[in-house]
Amino acid sequence: MVRQKVVIKNPTGLHLRPAGILCKEAMQHKALITFTFRDSIANAKSVLSVLGACVKCGDEIEIVCEGEDEKEALEALVKAIESGLGE
Repeated sequence: MVRQKVVIKNPTGLHLRPAGILCKEAMQHKALITFTFRDSIANAKSVLSVLGACVKCGDEIEIVCEGEDEKEALEALVKAIESGLGE
């Protein structure tokens, strides 16, 4: 299991478009990918789960990857978030 904290840079947080991009990136990996925000755990492969976390700009989430390609998955998701998820 690998984990890393990352700050959301999108001005509007994880609304529908960036959440979709995050999920699309997560689904390319076999590892179980979740993130924790405040007291909740969200499945990074589910758009509804990501939206339900209500993550805003400047919030810090911790991505947790567990499984076969966990290191590659974590690296790809952190890179996607730091690049702004298409915004």
